[in-house]
Amino acid sequence: MTETSYCTPLVGLDAVVLDIEATGLDSTTARIVQIGAIKVHGGVIDKYRCFNRLVNPDIPIPPSSTTIHGIADADVATAAPFKDVWPELRDFIGTSILVGHATAYDLAVLQRECQLAGIEWRPRHALDIRTLAQIAAPTLAGHSLDSLCAWLDIKIEGRHTALGDATATARAFLALLPLLRAKNVRTLAEAEAATRHAIERDAQAAGGLMATFEDAPTGKATDEPDDKVQGPLMRTDTYPYRHRVYEVMGMPPVRVSPNDTMHEVSRTLINRKVSSAFVEIGDGRHGIVTERDIMRAIASRGADALARPVADIMNTPLQSISDQAFLYRAIARMQRFGFRHLGVHNANGEIIGALTMRDLLRYRASSAIALGDEIDVANTVGELSQAWAKLPVIAKELIAEDVRAFTIANVISSELRVLTRRASQLAEARMKDAGHGAPPVPYAVLVLGSAGRGESLLAADQDNAIIFNSGEPGGPEDRWFEKLGRHLSDILDEVGVPYCKGGVMARNAAWRMSFADWKGMIESWVRRQRPKDLLNVDIFFDGIPVFGDVALGEAIWEHAYACGSQSTPFIKLLTEAARIPGGQAFTLFGGFRRDEKGRVDLKKVGLFPIITAARVLSIKYDARARSTPERFRKIAAKGAASPDAIERLLVAHETIIRSILEQQITDIADGVPPGNKVATARLDRAQRAALKAAVADVYIATDLVGEGRI
Repeated sequence: MTETSYCTPLVGLDAVVLDIEATGLDSTTARIVQIGAIKVHGGVIDKYRCFNRLVNPDIPIPPSSTTIHGIADADVATAAPFKDVWPELRDFIGTSILVGHATAYDLAVLQRECQLAGIEWRPRHALDIRTLAQIAAPTLAGHSLDSLCAWLDIKIEGRHTALGDATATARAFLALLPLLRAKNVRTLAEAEAATRHAIERDAQAAGGLMATFEDAPTGKATDEPDDKVQGPLMRTDTYPYRHRVYEVMGMPPVRVSPNDTMHEVSRTLINRKVSSAFVEIGDGRHGIVTERDIMRAIASRGADALARPVADIMNTPLQSISDQAFLYRAIARMQRFGFRHLGVHNANGEIIGALTMRDLLRYRASSAIALGDEIDVANTVGELSQAWAKLPVIAKELIAEDVRAFTIANVISSELRVLTRRASQLAEARMKDAGHGAPPVPYAVLVLGSAGRGESLLAADQDNAIIFNSGEPGGPEDRWFEKLGRHLSDILDEVGVPYCKGGVMARNAAWRMSFADWKGMIESWVRRQRPKDLLNVDIFFDGIPVFGDVALGEAIWEHAYACGSQSTPFIKLLTEAARIPGGQAFTLFGGFRRDEKGRVDLKKVGLFPIITAARVLSIKYDARARSTPERFRKIAAKGAASPDAIERLLVAHETIIRSILEQQITDIADGVPPGNKVATARLDRAQRAALKAAVADVYIATDLVGEGRI
């Protein structure tokens, strides 16, 4: 069973949709006569996992109730009492979130039945679709189950039977999810927060009277004590999140020919003191042979096996991982396949090293937090959302371990890139299922902006583009990729990465072009006359290909830098734009200038000037890099800035990122959509002083941009 946390998107919930039929409508006296429940997993109703039981209420069923649900005394005469049904129902629910229509009634009746049976009752996470519907569609005339299903075009089969109503409720819940996303209600915590606000609003409208709203513990829904429901069940080993494959891999890799005998390869392994060798098949393809493979061959064939070529026992194709991947991804890959060895490839796909389980033994991470491969193998939007929901929990753990905020941003960005890659694969599958066939020409999907820089935080939205090899605007190729871009954006939005408000998405023509048209667009950018004409050119220089023909994406990025660095007017425009103040950060008396909610927009007054300055200077001095720190370091290496100035900017960058990230983690847990504004009142004196110093040092970035202006 997949764990559910406060940050799990609603589409990724493991839920049990529950309905009961009872002897009456008064929850203080009603007894249960029927229980129906059905599983919802990752946005899909599992019609094969149902619970449907009649219950003997031990009291006569009023005729008025029988008129509604059709269950009479004779129907339940031989049925089990609640105390015998409960253990089975409890096991069916497990750790799932409960969903229902008017759930307060159902839960109250269940609680009373438990009390009568002498069974301990513990509160659970529960979502009421009636309240969620009021949030999603407040102007709807009515929010009864009949009204909702009629509005959502859902046919109720078996109305007023417990399982029939539970199934209809499940279908209505899933149909409400896109409407809730449009209201910025995406996660379990956000749904619970929105529900609390709706109840409070209704109470105020009713003159201040309201039913008690008992908060379920934040985290995993369970009958376990509260201290066991907060995210991961163990402390996170942070080493795999702070270090990359190239730091621990063995290199150069040992290579052998498929015609080499096992005896020859054995001697090579012994002499080189390694446990595996890569077999060069040709055309850039590789296999792998390990000492265990040779030992098994000898055990089954005898000593004569040593004279046989390793081609007889090699494993192919070789599984490999990027040298830039974090170690937790390598651990997850090995755990998923059951391998002890991986090849390591560079950006060009060339095998440059070897990674073994022996290299990673002291860096082992729990499979509960190895989220990387969960995204890689997710086959549905629900599964993707469940994996993506682990990021805030991981970020919280890493912050607690005092891991650098920029490193955490790198982890988040890495997973956003992988998520976009996997969403692209699922989008291709949707295209084929819809009869649109395979891609008409080679193409690449690029992630732009903060994810391209490796600096995404937990409020990232979509910034992506598509480059296809050839084709005209509006032509058959362009139309195919427009459909693909729409699927890609829809999948990412469902998973929890919202549509870009600025429209920087491959579904839009401005961010979907052929290779030739992209080159032309870049060349037109450098000829622009006014800063406002540059639109989103800046984030394009941060782009990185994540799927498809990677060479297409890299070629365009290189072309952009080549054109930009050679155009004095273009650099001048970027410089002028970079020197536009992001806003006044401080009041006349030196305090933070806060909005009506007591927050400071640290992206506007802090991150944006630093990031923009690094980008402009990297183009000006042709210091080709994507991340802000790497750009500043290359700029310093070219003598364009003093090491002291760069160091102060990097400290400011780290401090501001950490402040935003800590606020986002808090907001997500509270059901508040994360953003870039920080409530400075929650900071202690030392934190506030460090943040003030960081924001004050932002002027260094704008001054650097202005030095030696063209």
